[in-house]
Amino acid sequence: MSQSTTGEHLARLRRQASLTQEQLAEHSGISVEVIRKLEQGARRSARLETLHALARALGLPTTALFGDASEAAARAEPDHRPLSLAEIRRAVAPVHGLTGVPLIPRAAEPPAPDVLRARLHTVDRAYQANNYAHALAEMPPLLLDVRAAVDLAAADEQPAAYALLARTLHLTGNLLIQLRAGDLAQTALADALQAARRSGDQVVAATVIQGMCWLLMRQGRIAEAAELAVSTADRIEPRFSRAAPAELAAWGWLTMGAAAAYARDNRPDEAAELVDAAAAAAVRIGERDPGGEHLMMVGGFNAGRVQMQRVENAAVGGDPARVLDLAGMVPPGPTPVGSSWQRHRLDVAWAHAQRRQYPEATAVLQELRQLAPAWLRHQRYARDIVQSIAESRRRTMSKELAELATLVGCEA
Repeated sequence: MSQSTTGEHLARLRRQASLTQEQLAEHSGISVEVIRKLEQGARRSARLETLHALARALGLPTTALFGDASEAAARAEPDHRPLSLAEIRRAVAPVHGLTGVPLIPRAAEPPAPDVLRARLHTVDRAYQANNYAHALAEMPPLLLDVRAAVDLAAADEQPAAYALLARTLHLTGNLLIQLRAGDLAQTALADALQAARRSGDQVVAATVIQGMCWLLMRQGRIAEAAELAVSTADRIEPRFSRAAPAELAAWGWLTMGAAAAYARDNRPDEAAELVDAAAAAAVRIGERDPGGEHLMMVGGFNAGRVQMQRVENAAVGGDPARVLDLAGMVPPGPTPVGSSWQRHRLDVAWAHAQRRQYPEATAVLQELRQLAPAWLRHQRYARDIVQSIAESRRRTMSKELAELATLVGCEA
Protein backbone atom coordinates (compact mmCIF):
# COMPACT_ATOMS: atom_id res chain seq x y z
CA MET A 1 0.00 0.00 0.00
CA SER A 2 1.47 3.36 -1.07
CA GLN A 3 1.98 6.13 1.46
CA SER A 4 -0.10 9.28 1.35
CA THR A 5 1.41 12.17 -0.56
CA THR A 6 2.02 15.64 0.84
CA GLY A 7 -0.97 16.88 -1.16
CA GLU A 8 -3.27 14.23 0.32
CA HIS A 9 -2.13 15.14 3.85
CA LEU A 10 -2.68 18.83 3.08
CA ALA A 11 -6.20 18.32 1.70
CA ARG A 12 -7.27 16.19 4.66
CA LEU A 13 -5.86 18.59 7.27
CA ARG A 14 -7.29 21.63 5.50
CA ARG A 15 -10.76 20.08 5.50
CA GLN A 16 -10.41 19.17 9.18
CA ALA A 17 -9.66 22.85 9.85
CA SER A 18 -12.84 23.80 7.90
CA LEU A 19 -10.85 25.97 5.48
CA THR A 20 -11.31 26.36 1.76
CA GLN A 21 -8.24 26.44 -0.49
CA GLU A 22 -8.76 30.17 -0.90
CA GLN A 23 -8.92 30.73 2.86
CA LEU A 24 -5.76 28.69 3.44
CA ALA A 25 -4.01 30.71 0.74
CA GLU A 26 -5.03 33.94 2.47
CA HIS A 27 -3.88 32.74 5.91
CA SER A 28 -0.58 31.24 4.73
CA GLY A 29 0.54 33.63 2.00
CA ILE A 30 0.94 30.68 -0.39
CA SER A 31 -0.87 31.07 -3.70
CA VAL A 32 -4.09 29.13 -4.18
CA GLU A 33 -2.61 27.76 -7.41
CA VAL A 34 0.24 26.09 -5.50
CA ILE A 35 -2.19 24.67 -2.93
CA ARG A 36 -4.50 23.37 -5.67
CA LYS A 37 -1.66 21.72 -7.58
CA LEU A 38 -0.35 20.05 -4.42
CA GLU A 39 -3.74 18.68 -3.45
CA GLN A 40 -4.49 17.49 -7.00
CA GLY A 41 -1.12 15.75 -7.29
CA ALA A 42 0.06 17.97 -10.14
CA ARG A 43 2.99 18.82 -7.87
CA ARG A 44 4.45 15.98 -5.84
CA SER A 45 6.74 18.05 -3.66
CA ALA A 46 7.03 21.48 -2.11
CA ARG A 47 9.85 23.44 -0.56
CA LEU A 48 10.16 23.18 3.21
CA GLU A 49 9.44 26.92 3.53
CA THR A 50 6.13 26.42 1.66
CA LEU A 51 5.11 23.54 3.92
CA HIS A 52 6.13 25.57 6.97
CA ALA A 53 3.89 28.47 5.92
CA LEU A 54 0.96 26.12 5.31
CA ALA A 55 1.51 24.34 8.64
CA ARG A 56 1.73 27.67 10.45
CA ALA A 57 -1.65 28.66 9.00
CA LEU A 58 -3.13 25.32 10.08
CA GLY A 59 -1.56 25.48 13.54
CA LEU A 60 0.29 22.20 13.04
CA PRO A 61 3.87 20.94 13.10
CA THR A 62 5.43 21.13 9.65
CA THR A 63 6.13 17.41 9.81
CA ALA A 64 2.37 16.72 9.79
CA LEU A 65 2.35 17.62 6.10
CA PHE A 66 5.25 15.42 5.04
CA GLY A 67 4.31 12.66 2.61
CA ASP A 68 5.72 10.32 0.01
CA ALA A 69 7.78 12.26 -2.55
CA SER A 70 9.22 9.30 -4.44
CA GLU A 71 7.92 10.49 -7.81
CA ALA A 72 9.44 13.92 -7.24
CA ALA A 73 12.74 12.25 -6.37
CA ALA A 74 12.54 10.12 -9.50
CA ARG A 75 12.13 13.23 -11.62
CA ALA A 76 15.37 14.53 -10.05
CA GLU A 77 15.33 18.21 -10.86
CA PRO A 78 18.96 18.89 -11.75
CA ASP A 79 21.01 21.38 -9.74
CA HIS A 80 23.74 23.45 -11.27
CA ARG A 81 27.05 21.69 -10.56
CA PRO A 82 30.03 23.67 -11.83
CA LEU A 83 32.55 21.69 -9.80
CA SER A 84 33.52 18.06 -10.21
CA LEU A 85 33.15 15.75 -7.20
CA ALA A 86 34.96 12.77 -8.71
CA GLU A 87 38.20 13.07 -6.73
CA ILE A 88 36.57 13.79 -3.40
CA ARG A 89 34.20 10.87 -3.99
CA ARG A 90 37.20 8.54 -4.37
CA ALA A 91 38.67 9.82 -1.10
CA VAL A 92 35.43 9.68 0.90
CA ALA A 93 34.18 6.34 -0.40
CA PRO A 94 37.27 4.41 -1.57
CA VAL A 95 36.77 1.17 -3.44
CA HIS A 96 38.13 -1.98 -1.76
CA GLY A 97 38.83 -5.38 -3.27
CA LEU A 98 38.18 -8.81 -1.80
CA THR A 99 41.27 -8.56 0.40
CA GLY A 100 40.11 -5.24 1.85
CA VAL A 101 42.98 -3.33 0.24
CA PRO A 102 41.84 0.04 -1.18
CA LEU A 103 42.02 0.43 -4.95
CA ILE A 104 43.97 3.66 -4.51
CA PRO A 105 46.94 2.86 -2.24
CA ARG A 106 47.55 5.19 0.67
CA ALA A 107 50.80 7.00 1.23
CA ALA A 108 53.50 4.75 2.70
CA GLU A 109 54.98 7.69 4.62
CA PRO A 110 52.37 10.40 5.15
CA PRO A 111 53.45 13.84 6.37
CA ALA A 112 53.85 14.49 10.10
CA PRO A 113 50.68 15.23 12.10
CA ASP A 114 51.59 18.91 12.48
CA VAL A 115 51.86 19.25 8.71
CA LEU A 116 48.51 17.51 8.21
CA ARG A 117 46.84 19.77 10.78
CA ALA A 118 48.25 22.84 9.05
CA ARG A 119 46.92 21.61 5.70
CA LEU A 120 43.50 20.99 7.23
CA HIS A 121 43.33 24.52 8.60
CA THR A 122 44.31 25.88 5.18
CA VAL A 123 41.40 23.99 3.59
CA ASP A 124 39.10 25.21 6.38
CA ARG A 125 40.04 28.81 5.64
CA ALA A 126 39.39 28.24 1.93
CA TYR A 127 35.99 26.73 2.70
CA GLN A 128 35.01 29.59 5.00
CA ALA A 129 36.10 32.05 2.29
CA ASN A 130 33.78 30.28 -0.21
CA ASN A 131 36.72 29.08 -2.30
CA TYR A 132 35.14 25.71 -2.97
CA ALA A 133 37.31 24.97 -6.00
CA HIS A 134 40.45 25.19 -3.86
CA ALA A 135 38.90 23.17 -1.03
CA LEU A 136 37.82 20.45 -3.46
CA ALA A 137 41.29 20.29 -4.98
CA GLU A 138 43.10 20.08 -1.65
CA MET A 139 40.77 17.87 0.37
CA PRO A 140 41.12 14.49 -1.47
CA PRO A 141 44.92 14.15 -1.10
CA LEU A 142 44.69 15.46 2.47
CA LEU A 143 42.04 12.91 3.39
CA LEU A 144 44.07 10.08 1.89
CA ASP A 145 47.16 11.21 3.83
CA VAL A 146 45.21 11.48 7.09
CA ARG A 147 43.78 7.98 6.61
CA ALA A 148 47.33 6.69 6.07
CA ALA A 149 48.49 8.47 9.22
CA VAL A 150 45.77 6.71 11.21
CA ASP A 151 46.81 3.33 9.79
CA LEU A 152 50.44 3.91 10.82
CA ALA A 153 49.83 5.56 14.21
CA ALA A 154 51.24 3.86 17.28
CA ALA A 155 48.81 2.95 20.06
CA ASP A 156 49.48 6.09 22.08
CA GLU A 157 49.15 8.25 18.94
CA GLN A 158 45.83 6.84 17.78
CA PRO A 159 43.44 9.12 19.73
CA ALA A 160 45.02 12.23 18.19
CA ALA A 161 45.15 10.60 14.76
CA TYR A 162 41.47 9.69 14.89
CA ALA A 163 40.57 13.20 16.07
CA LEU A 164 42.38 14.61 13.04
CA LEU A 165 40.55 12.18 10.78
CA ALA A 166 37.20 13.14 12.32
CA ARG A 167 37.87 16.85 11.77
CA THR A 168 38.96 16.23 8.18
CA LEU A 169 35.88 14.15 7.39
CA HIS A 170 33.65 16.68 9.15
CA LEU A 171 34.94 19.51 6.99
CA THR A 172 34.57 17.28 3.95
CA GLY A 173 30.95 16.63 4.89
CA ASN A 174 30.24 20.34 5.35
CA LEU A 175 31.74 21.12 1.96
CA LEU A 176 29.61 18.43 0.31
CA ILE A 177 26.46 19.75 2.01
CA GLN A 178 27.14 23.19 0.56
CA LEU A 179 27.50 21.61 -2.88
CA ARG A 180 24.24 19.66 -2.36
CA ALA A 181 25.91 16.26 -2.54
CA GLY A 182 23.89 15.03 0.40
CA ASP A 183 24.41 11.27 0.11
CA LEU A 184 28.18 11.64 -0.09
CA ALA A 185 28.11 14.12 2.79
CA GLN A 186 26.24 11.56 4.87
CA THR A 187 28.97 9.00 4.22
CA ALA A 188 31.66 11.48 5.23
CA LEU A 189 29.87 12.52 8.42
CA ALA A 190 29.07 8.94 9.46
CA ASP A 191 32.76 8.06 9.11
CA ALA A 192 33.67 11.27 10.95
CA LEU A 193 31.51 10.29 13.91
CA GLN A 194 33.06 6.82 14.04
CA ALA A 195 36.53 8.38 14.05
CA ALA A 196 35.47 10.88 16.74
CA ARG A 197 34.27 8.06 18.97
CA ARG A 198 37.63 6.32 18.60
CA SER A 199 39.43 9.54 19.46
CA GLY A 200 37.52 9.96 22.72
CA ASP A 201 37.30 13.73 22.03
CA GLN A 202 33.82 14.89 23.03
CA VAL A 203 34.19 18.33 21.42
CA VAL A 204 35.10 16.83 18.06
CA ALA A 205 32.20 14.36 18.28
CA ALA A 206 29.74 17.13 19.18
CA THR A 207 30.75 19.27 16.21
CA VAL A 208 30.32 16.30 13.88
CA ILE A 209 26.81 15.79 15.28
CA GLN A 210 26.07 19.43 14.49
CA GLY A 211 27.10 18.78 10.89
CA MET A 212 24.73 15.81 10.81
CA CYS A 213 21.89 17.97 12.13
CA TRP A 214 22.50 20.49 9.35
CA LEU A 215 22.39 17.70 6.77
CA LEU A 216 19.17 16.27 8.25
CA MET A 217 17.49 19.66 7.97
CA ARG A 218 18.63 19.96 4.36
CA GLN A 219 16.96 16.58 3.79
CA GLY A 220 13.71 17.73 5.39
CA ARG A 221 14.21 15.47 8.43
CA ILE A 222 13.68 18.29 10.90
CA ALA A 223 12.19 16.24 13.74
CA GLU A 224 15.22 13.92 13.66
CA ALA A 225 17.57 16.90 13.52
CA ALA A 226 15.95 18.42 16.59
CA GLU A 227 16.03 15.16 18.54
CA LEU A 228 19.67 14.49 17.64
CA ALA A 229 20.80 17.99 18.58
CA VAL A 230 18.86 18.12 21.86
CA SER A 231 19.83 14.64 23.02
CA THR A 232 23.50 15.29 22.25
CA ALA A 233 23.45 18.70 23.92
CA ASP A 234 21.85 17.17 27.02
CA ARG A 235 24.52 14.49 27.10
CA ILE A 236 27.48 16.87 26.88
CA GLU A 237 26.05 19.89 28.73
CA PRO A 238 29.06 21.52 30.39
CA ARG A 239 29.36 22.97 33.86
CA PHE A 240 29.69 26.64 33.01
CA SER A 241 31.97 27.33 35.96
CA ARG A 242 34.57 24.78 34.81
CA ALA A 243 34.10 24.22 31.08
CA ALA A 244 36.77 25.14 28.58
CA PRO A 245 35.77 27.57 25.79
CA ALA A 246 35.76 24.79 23.18
CA GLU A 247 33.32 22.72 25.28
CA LEU A 248 30.99 25.70 25.67
CA ALA A 249 31.22 26.47 21.95
CA ALA A 250 30.47 22.90 20.86
CA TRP A 251 27.45 22.83 23.18
CA GLY A 252 26.36 26.26 21.94
CA TRP A 253 26.46 25.18 18.29
CA LEU A 254 24.30 22.16 19.13
CA THR A 255 21.69 24.21 20.96
CA MET A 256 21.48 26.61 18.02
CA GLY A 257 21.11 23.65 15.65
CA ALA A 258 18.23 22.40 17.78
CA ALA A 259 16.72 25.89 17.78
CA ALA A 260 16.89 26.04 13.99
CA ALA A 261 15.09 22.70 13.74
CA TYR A 262 12.40 23.66 16.26
CA ALA A 263 11.79 26.96 14.45
CA ARG A 264 11.18 25.04 11.23
CA ASP A 265 8.75 22.71 12.98
CA ASN A 266 6.52 25.53 14.28
CA ARG A 267 7.85 25.32 17.83
CA PRO A 268 9.00 28.93 18.31
CA ASP A 269 8.94 28.94 22.11
CA GLU A 270 11.33 25.98 22.37
CA ALA A 271 13.51 27.57 19.69
CA ALA A 272 13.71 30.84 21.65
CA GLU A 273 14.64 29.04 24.87
CA LEU A 274 17.48 27.20 23.14
CA VAL A 275 18.86 30.39 21.61
CA ASP A 276 18.83 31.98 25.07
CA ALA A 277 20.82 29.01 26.36
CA ALA A 278 23.34 29.41 23.54
CA ALA A 279 23.61 33.11 24.37
CA ALA A 280 24.53 32.24 27.96
CA ALA A 281 27.35 30.02 26.68
CA ALA A 282 28.60 32.82 24.44
CA VAL A 283 28.62 35.25 27.36
CA ARG A 284 30.57 32.74 29.46
CA ILE A 285 33.19 32.37 26.72
CA GLY A 286 33.54 36.13 26.46
CA GLU A 287 36.66 37.18 24.57
CA ARG A 288 38.42 33.84 24.94
CA ASP A 289 39.16 32.00 21.69
CA PRO A 290 37.42 28.61 21.69
CA GLY A 291 39.11 27.55 18.45
CA GLY A 292 42.62 26.43 19.17
CA GLU A 293 43.24 23.23 17.24
CA HIS A 294 39.57 22.99 16.22
CA LEU A 295 37.96 24.17 13.01
CA MET A 296 36.02 27.39 12.53
CA MET A 297 32.80 25.59 13.46
CA VAL A 298 34.06 25.77 17.03
CA GLY A 299 36.05 28.99 16.85
CA GLY A 300 33.22 30.83 15.07
CA PHE A 301 30.80 30.59 17.98
CA ASN A 302 30.17 33.92 19.71
CA ALA A 303 27.40 36.33 20.72
CA GLY A 304 27.14 37.71 17.19
CA ARG A 305 26.47 34.25 15.77
CA VAL A 306 23.79 33.69 18.40
CA GLN A 307 22.09 36.93 17.37
CA MET A 308 22.12 35.72 13.76
CA GLN A 309 20.20 32.66 14.94
CA ARG A 310 17.55 34.90 16.45
CA VAL A 311 17.24 36.63 13.08
CA GLU A 312 17.00 33.30 11.26
CA ASN A 313 14.27 32.06 13.59
CA ALA A 314 12.28 35.25 12.94
CA ALA A 315 12.63 34.72 9.19
CA VAL A 316 11.50 31.10 9.48
CA GLY A 317 8.53 32.36 11.51
CA GLY A 318 7.56 34.70 8.68
CA ASP A 319 8.13 37.99 10.56
CA PRO A 320 10.12 40.37 8.30
CA ALA A 321 9.79 43.37 10.60
CA ARG A 322 11.32 41.43 13.48
CA VAL A 323 14.08 40.17 11.19
CA LEU A 324 15.15 43.73 10.38
CA ASP A 325 14.90 44.85 14.02
CA LEU A 326 17.04 41.95 15.25
CA ALA A 327 19.49 42.28 12.36
CA GLY A 328 20.32 45.77 13.56
CA MET A 329 21.94 44.16 16.63
CA VAL A 330 24.19 41.83 14.62
CA PRO A 331 27.81 43.04 14.52
CA PRO A 332 29.01 44.06 11.06
CA GLY A 333 30.54 41.27 8.99
CA PRO A 334 31.71 39.25 7.25
CA THR A 335 32.60 36.82 10.04
CA PRO A 336 35.14 33.95 10.19
CA VAL A 337 32.38 31.40 9.50
CA GLY A 338 31.53 32.80 6.10
CA SER A 339 28.42 30.74 5.40
CA SER A 340 26.79 31.85 8.67
CA TRP A 341 27.17 35.52 7.81
CA GLN A 342 26.00 34.98 4.25
CA ARG A 343 22.92 33.02 5.37
CA HIS A 344 22.15 35.87 7.75
CA ARG A 345 22.32 38.40 4.93
CA LEU A 346 19.89 36.30 2.89
CA ASP A 347 17.44 36.58 5.79
CA VAL A 348 17.84 40.35 5.64
CA ALA A 349 17.29 40.33 1.85
CA TRP A 350 14.18 38.18 2.35
CA ALA A 351 12.78 40.60 4.93
CA HIS A 352 13.28 43.59 2.62
CA ALA A 353 11.61 41.73 -0.24
CA GLN A 354 8.65 40.77 1.96
CA ARG A 355 8.20 44.44 2.86
CA ARG A 356 8.38 45.38 -0.84
CA GLN A 357 11.69 47.16 -0.26
CA TYR A 358 13.05 45.75 -3.48
CA PRO A 359 16.03 48.11 -3.98
CA GLU A 360 17.26 47.27 -0.47
CA ALA A 361 16.78 43.53 -1.05
CA THR A 362 18.61 43.72 -4.38
CA ALA A 363 21.46 45.66 -2.77
CA VAL A 364 21.96 42.93 -0.15
CA LEU A 365 21.94 40.24 -2.85
CA GLN A 366 24.43 42.23 -4.89
CA GLU A 367 26.67 42.44 -1.83
CA LEU A 368 26.56 38.63 -1.59
CA ARG A 369 27.17 38.27 -5.31
CA GLN A 370 30.37 40.27 -4.94
CA LEU A 371 31.43 38.53 -1.73
CA ALA A 372 30.50 34.89 -2.35
CA PRO A 373 29.26 34.08 -5.87
CA ALA A 374 30.13 30.36 -5.61
CA TRP A 375 28.17 30.05 -2.38
CA LEU A 376 25.22 32.08 -3.68
CA ARG A 377 24.91 29.89 -6.76
CA HIS A 378 24.01 26.90 -4.57
CA GLN A 379 21.40 28.65 -2.42
CA ARG A 380 17.77 27.85 -3.28
CA TYR A 381 16.78 30.46 -0.72
CA ALA A 382 18.53 33.11 -2.83
CA ARG A 383 16.81 31.79 -5.94
CA ASP A 384 13.41 32.19 -4.26
CA ILE A 385 14.17 35.75 -3.16
CA VAL A 386 15.36 36.80 -6.61
CA GLN A 387 12.29 35.15 -8.16
CA SER A 388 9.97 37.05 -5.83
CA ILE A 389 11.63 40.36 -6.71
CA ALA A 390 11.52 39.59 -10.43
CA GLU A 391 7.84 38.65 -10.37
CA SER A 392 6.83 41.85 -8.57
CA ARG A 393 8.74 44.29 -10.79
CA ARG A 394 6.80 46.87 -12.81
CA ARG A 395 9.59 47.90 -15.12
CA THR A 396 12.13 46.19 -17.32
CA MET A 397 14.50 44.12 -15.25
CA SER A 398 17.61 46.01 -14.16
CA LYS A 399 21.03 44.79 -15.18
CA GLU A 400 21.84 43.92 -11.55
CA LEU A 401 18.70 41.83 -11.11
CA ALA A 402 19.24 40.07 -14.43
CA GLU A 403 22.78 39.13 -13.38
CA LEU A 404 21.52 37.81 -10.06
CA ALA A 405 18.81 35.79 -11.81
CA THR A 406 21.38 34.23 -14.11
CA LEU A 407 23.72 33.41 -11.23
CA VAL A 408 21.13 31.66 -9.06
CA GLY A 409 19.28 30.06 -11.98
CA CYS A 410 15.81 31.48 -11.43
CA GLU A 411 13.15 32.04 -14.09
CA ALA A 412 13.08 35.81 -14.32
